[in-house]
Amino acid sequence: MLTEQRNPRSMAIDRMTVDDAFDVINAEDATVPAAVAAAKPQICRAIKLVVDALAKGGRLIYIGAGTSGRLGVLDASECPPTFLTDPDMIQGAIAGGYDALRRSIEGAEDIAESGAAEVDARNVGPNDVVFGIATGGTTPYVHAALARAKERGARTVFFACVSHEQVLDQADVSIRVLTGPEVITGSTRMKAGTATKLVLNMVTTISMVRLGKTYQNLMVDVNTFACTKLVDRATRIVQTLTGLERDAARRLLEDAGGRVKTAIVMHQCGVDRETADRRIDAGRGRLADAIGAAVLSR
Repeated sequence: MLTEQRNPRSMAIDRMTVDDAFDVINAEDATVPAAVAAAKPQICRAIKLVVDALAKGGRLIYIGAGTSGRLGVLDASECPPTFLTDPDMIQGAIAGGYDALRRSIEGAEDIAESGAAEVDARNVGPNDVVFGIATGGTTPYVHAALARAKERGARTVFFACVSHEQVLDQADVSIRVLTGPEVITGSTRMKAGTATKLVLNMVTTISMVRLGKTYQNLMVDVNTFACTKLVDRATRIVQTLTGLERDAARRLLEDAGGRVKTAIVMHQCGVDRETADRRIDAGRGRLADAIGAAVLSR
């Protein structure tokens, strides 16, 4: 397998100085974005599947083992505070369960029936997308999960860092990001893990943008109920889009129930909270559509 081959550029890493080892790893990491770019058509196809599913009330469910599973759970867990999504909308499953997030449970990835059972337990159906992550390509837990998801009518995506010639899959979309041999042979938490994080970032971020979770590049659905940092961020977004001073922006946000979109529509359209929320619903969550003819001041 490509991910298991030896990297000739790091053969002497055990005899290198710290500075030289840094340079080798940094140079290898720098090759990852190009590998991701080469898979653009497949990544974009996957994003379109996800957007379509989420727009219809379906879910995106990541499933993986080890580093792959942890990155899927991580990406899913970061969507509610960033985009105010329902925690059920984007989910992550890892072989071995949540204990495997804190410590390695390597044998769990070999239990194929657990992957199928995970899909059954989450009641996967035709409106869902199941996104299997297996950087080395062979994880039985992931392949079984995808097979069961297809049986249940879901759309499927498979992500690996090995070629189709080395490992086949039957997913609707097959993403292959060929990051090459790792600096430490077989350690796919390195370049392959970095590629995974980049791709998952794109999948959820672009999907959320398409669903109206941002205005321009501002996270206007930020969860202000989570912590002080996010309240501050929301206040600054309201300031940016209305031109209000900080205290006035904070009061407006409070009057809007902590929702940035509602605050913006209230200010720009001169309406109360309930009317603003109705406009947002009518605009399918898109701030630009909710504002209509009103023009943002900045």
